[in-house]
Amino acid sequence: MATIQATLRRKKNNAGLYPISIRITKNRKSTYMYTGQYVDEKYWDSVKNKVKKNHPNATRLNNLISAKLAEINKSLLDIESDTKPIARIEEIKNTIKNKHKNHSFYTFAEAYFEELEKNKKYSRINCERPLLNRIKGYPRAKTLTFEAITPLFLRGFISFLRSTKDSVGERSIVNTLIFIRTLYNRASQQNIVSRDSYPFGNTDGKIKIRIPKSIKIGLTSEEIKIIEDLDLSDNPKQHHTRNVFLFSFYLAGMRVSDVVQMTWANVQGERIYYTMNKNQKNLSLKIHGKLRKILDEYLPTKTAHTDYIFPELKEAANNPKDILRVSKTANKRLNRYLAQIAERAGITKKITMHVSRHSFGNISGDRIPLQVLQKLYNHSDIKTTIDYQQNFVNKDLDDALDSVIGF
Repeated sequence: MATIQATLRRKKNNAGLYPISIRITKNRKSTYMYTGQYVDEKYWDSVKNKVKKNHPNATRLNNLISAKLAEINKSLLDIESDTKPIARIEEIKNTIKNKHKNHSFYTFAEAYFEELEKNKKYSRINCERPLLNRIKGYPRAKTLTFEAITPLFLRGFISFLRSTKDSVGERSIVNTLIFIRTLYNRASQQNIVSRDSYPFGNTDGKIKIRIPKSIKIGLTSEEIKIIEDLDLSDNPKQHHTRNVFLFSFYLAGMRVSDVVQMTWANVQGERIYYTMNKNQKNLSLKIHGKLRKILDEYLPTKTAHTDYIFPELKEAANNPKDILRVSKTANKRLNRYLAQIAERAGITKKITMHVSRHSFGNISGDRIPLQVLQKLYNHSDIKTTIDYQQNFVNKDLDDALDSVIGF
């Protein structure tokens, strides 16, 4: 089996920079494939075989190296598994060159996921891996290169997603296109693909990604009151689920991933301090009297300051991957019990844990300034916050209609 390794060749160019290469070795003979990138010798880590962090473009260059290594390694596996494997090193090099005249989208995607893994972005992997699988399901994308991702290809892909037996929703289609665009941009930044053939944009013939407007249906204050007052003493699981839902609502629609990971260490006096999992932003919120009652109910189970307030994650291993896995399972279970609670409460709207977030935004209406709600949600873009006040926006429109036709 041939081996590969990133290395700096000792053949500097006119600018005094050395080429970053991939060395392929078999039977004690080596050949080199160039990445097209050059660096000063002082920036090369000969122990780790990568560009040092103090290089201004270290991350991009190392991503490129990882992608090239993965690409060549895949080719080597294909060559070695052939019925007549190639033995001569120069023939191996020529075969790989011919295989990669164009650049594999899938190889680059795997290198991207490896980078996310190293940075412990497990939630993002969990969201984006299905998008890659969706692309692989397109018959015309069995072997996909960046060069093949043209506006014509993308239009065919969109039509395919809309016409399949289990048709994909518009928002899911947009998410998939954004994923493709993200990888294309990264590949372009790393000089893997030419920007001249970029398929996205506002000009004629390009693909413009339009995020569809979604209607965020939340509960009214009357419906929240019904849930608060519902007698669930006969069903402990539903009672607990209501507590978790209201805990989220009382804290401005805290995301379920943050709720189940809340520990007693987050409770400081009359406030809760925590860091949002989604964007790593810090937030401090007052503990309302209603919230205090829920906390008091779970206080007898506390054995240490670092204990989870709710029991969902108590059996999870102490690592981000397992916490994410158990959180997802807990969310599904809570949503199942919320559906039962809605039925008992006579509420026809579909209730999930995330509906607590929509409900807080809708009920806020004109009670709090939009900028304050934006701070509570920690939204970077106020347009996102406006979507959560859809009920209040609709009320303005309804009042406007009444003022004209209510004669």
